Amino acid sequence: MERPLQPGGTIGILGGGQLGRMSAIAARRLGYKVRTFDPSAGACAAGIADEHVTADWSDTAALTRFAQGCGRITLEFENIPPATVEFVAKSVPSHPSANVLAICQNRRREKEFLRASGIPCANFAVVSSLAELQAAVKSVGFPCVLKTADFGYDGKGQVKLPTAEADLAAAWSKIGGAVGVLEAWVPFQMEISVLVARTVDGRTAVYDPAENIHRNHILHLSLSPARISAATAAEARALALSIAEKIQLVGLLAVEMFVQDGRIVVNELAPRPHNSGHQTFDANETSQFEQHVRAVCGLPLGGTKPLAPSAMVNLLGDVWRDGQEPDWTKVLADPSAKLHLYDKGKAAPGRKMGHITVTAPTLEEALRRAEALHAAL
Repeated sequence: MERPLQPGGTIGILGGGQLGRMSAIAARRLGYKVRTFDPSAGACAAGIADEHVTADWSDTAALTRFAQGCGRITLEFENIPPATVEFVAKSVPSHPSANVLAICQNRRREKEFLRASGIPCANFAVVSSLAELQAAVKSVGFPCVLKTADFGYDGKGQVKLPTAEADLAAAWSKIGGAVGVLEAWVPFQMEISVLVARTVDGRTAVYDPAENIHRNHILHLSLSPARISAATAAEARALALSIAEKIQLVGLLAVEMFVQDGRIVVNELAPRPHNSGHQTFDANETSQFEQHVRAVCGLPLGGTKPLAPSAMVNLLGDVWRDGQEPDWTKVLADPSAKLHLYDKGKAAPGRKMGHITVTAPTLEEALRRAEALHAAL
């Protein structure tokens, strides 16, 4: 069994985006040193890390230098080759495993894992040609959605097919003619997500479900607690815990789910901190980022209890009008609003640049104030 990596040790993070940045902040608060690895020298996590290594994911010499002196290695996003994790794991305990990463980064493997594990998910079919797509729509039915198997996020790599009149050839061409997953459309009333942490010796901690509201396929608002019944929330937590056990998670996992008339369908898995958990930095006993560090290092897990109802609103590059920095005093004038900026350099439409979390005595008040602050920008 792995010995816990105590504070004072060095954590290596594969990936240098905002999730890595906030994980590094949490790690440094605990007293760890942090080393990051990313193909981009300007990755925003580099400004928090003690050392940043810039190289391609397949550069084994650079990966060897990166791993030397690390007591644990983890990751901050899925689009990393599993071979990269396999390589560093030969010399340093690395969590989550390459197998967990391989399942979660590919929609086919993810759906097949959920189905084999008895986890409720949308009916689906794997297609590798236009002819297979034409056959699959007959069994899956309409409406449905065609998704690429690899590299899809924030609504990218998917096409909705609303009726039998949909142009299947155009849809197949749009996803690039690669292996795809055709899923039955779930007419959900709400999307929720549940964060679950698990250590190498099987200890777990789970957060209450958050309610997610999207604009143009990108998360706009995340509300905690989700506006669902206690029974539905309990079922969602139980599903997340079951998935963490079945996939043999070590680290943090975000489980995205659809809710329809109290029935839950699992949509996607993300084996790292998640946008819908950013409010935990300010509104929970333990943030998702600290929990991720604790789980990876084998430390006791922190409490997950919410301290107050909260609303998190994403700040996209669209807020930077004509490239000008927004007037942040409009946000900071609210005494309970917390502003988080990611230092990502040039803003671009649709690019996640930061977020605001508002806590309040009621969820309705937190939501109202978060929306008002976003509108003011």
